Amino acid sequence: MAAVRGLTVVALRVVTPWQRSSRLLAASRGPRALRDVSSSSPEAGEGQIHLTDSCVQRLLEITEGSEFLRLEVEGGGCSGFQYKFSLDTVINPDDRVFEKGGARVVVDSDSLAFVKGAHVDFSQELIRSSFQVLNNPQAQQGCSCGSSFSVKL
Repeated sequence: MAAVRGLTVVALRVVTPWQRSSRLLAASRGPRALRDVSSSSPEAGEGQIHLTDSCVQRLLEITEGSEFLRLEVEGGGCSGFQYKFSLDTVINPDDRVFEKGGARVVVDSDSLAFVKGAHVDFSQELIRSSFQVLNNPQAQQGCSCGSSFSVKL
């Protein structure tokens, strides 16, 4: 930076998309075919998690082989509970699998009680790119960043 007559001049450079090696932040590689939502559980309408098209597209880009996105709810955060996302390959007996277009999100039965009916989305902004839980009917209120919430009683 250089000062010119009391003004600060900042040099700008072209920013290129992240490379594929940065798995969760890799740039979009184009649209993929999207299919309807399904679930491994017979009661697919009850306790359903909905995947947005951007979530499906991002998962297809970053997962390899049998990988899937795991959504968990933990105690903590500024509102009482917080969402935790991770890539995983092991499906446990108490897990529910939600699939759309070949992308899978897995939620354990305890966490499902806190997120049933919610939408999982991938949001890409200037300051961050992340998976998020949107429109959670089990949440009474959440923090401004969207990563924690309090439950309806």
